[in-house]
Amino acid sequence: MTDIYFYSGAVNKLETTCRLCAKAVNQGNKVLIYSSNSAINKQLDQLLWTYSSTSFVPHCFVNDSVDKISVTPVILGDRIDTTIRYNVLLNMQEEVPPTFNHFERLIEVVSVATEDKQIARNKYRSYQDKGYKIHHFNLD
Repeated sequence: MTDIYFYSGAVNKLETTCRLCAKAVNQGNKVLIYSSNSAINKQLDQLLWTYSSTSFVPHCFVNDSVDKISVTPVILGDRIDTTIRYNVLLNMQEEVPPTFNHFERLIEVVSVATEDKQIARNKYRSYQDKGYKIHHFNLD
């Protein structure tokens, strides 16, 4: 069963996403950052190269070639391709992602914004109602 992780209180949601993504990759995981917002995907693309002055996180897009996707630890995408074996789903969508149960771990990053907190509460309840184990970390 998928383990759900909520990280709340992120002052900079995209930077926190990059840090969590880097941590997952360092643990040997393959990560899908799931967002249908092309502006967010572009920002994450840039940040994964630059958020740390001493390292970067290798990544590509879900529409890149299968050869590239197969060797890249982080994929940015607006769809979930269940034929690719990912360990971690980092959800940037406002709703519960489809087929999230194909992943070992799902990560939700919650900013300090009131609207984002409410969206996260709704997702939290949805996962909880489905019987998933939820881990919560407050970043404040």
